[in-house]
Amino acid sequence: MSETDRNSSSGDGGSSGLRQTAIEAYDSTLDGASAAGRRAGDTIGEAPLVALGAGIAAGALLAALLPTSRRERELLRPYGDRVTGAARGAADAARRAGSDKLRELGLTPDVLADKASEAAKATAQAAIGTFKDEAAKS
Repeated sequence: MSETDRNSSSGDGGSSGLRQTAIEAYDSTLDGASAAGRRAGDTIGEAPLVALGAGIAAGALLAALLPTSRRERELLRPYGDRVTGAARGAADAARRAGSDKLRELGLTPDVLADKASEAAKATAQAAIGTFKDEAAKS
């Protein structure tokens, strides 16, 4: 009888014990993976937009963690420049439209400053009046 046969038949926990531990670990891992797959399927079925958002977030995280190659930078630079230019153009157009609308409503910086000053004066006068009234009662 070989040494391996003796260890497995003697029940001393030799290679037989290691084999059994490995089988149990494999089964446990397989059960855990199956359960995780079922839970993921249930989540996707119940809230597909949440699952989509989580997938996008995970992809963005992985993309942020992986360094970009020189070739990727060369290929993507024109698209990035175009997106940046379009965003700047949209922000400028929104700023101009907002400014035009405020001017149309008579809300120029000078008018707003005057109104803020008037409001501050009225608030201060009301506070002083209340303080005087309270001081007179004491």
